[in-house]
Amino acid sequence: MAVKNGDRFSTATRIRLLGEQTAARVYRSQTRRQARRSRLTGRAAFLALVVCSLVVALAYPIRSYVSQQGEIADQERKAAEAARRVEELRDEKARLQDPAYVRRLAREHLHYVLPGETGFTVTDPGAADRPRAEQGAADRPWYDNLWDGVDNADRR
Repeated sequence: MAVKNGDRFSTATRIRLLGEQTAARVYRSQTRRQARRSRLTGRAAFLALVVCSLVVALAYPIRSYVSQQGEIADQERKAAEAARRVEELRDEKARLQDPAYVRRLAREHLHYVLPGETGFTVTDPGAADRPRAEQGAADRPWYDNLWDGVDNADRR
């Protein structure tokens, strides 16, 4: 309802017509915005659903992958430790093939002497005052430690 120059309306009628026209425009624009919003909201909801589905679908495989990577790293560390231990044992085996090394070990740990040599055992005069339990296992000969182990096992 457009107002023409020739038509004479009262001011109240003109204001009412302008208000109706403005209300109609506002209503049309709100309807268009709501239509756009509802389309965007539907798209956003679908996108959110797809993203959530992907997260749920991938959560378990990713967790498994991470835990397996940790297990692989642990096994690699154990393999490296075992390889180092193998090298130490090979070195020890090579040393034990040397008769001079074996002789030295027998002299140090077993208190062996070669034929023609005289063996001496030096005692600590203060050792008699100390109880036997105070003495460390490294301070006593191996056979004392062996008998102590037998005595302790017999008491149990």
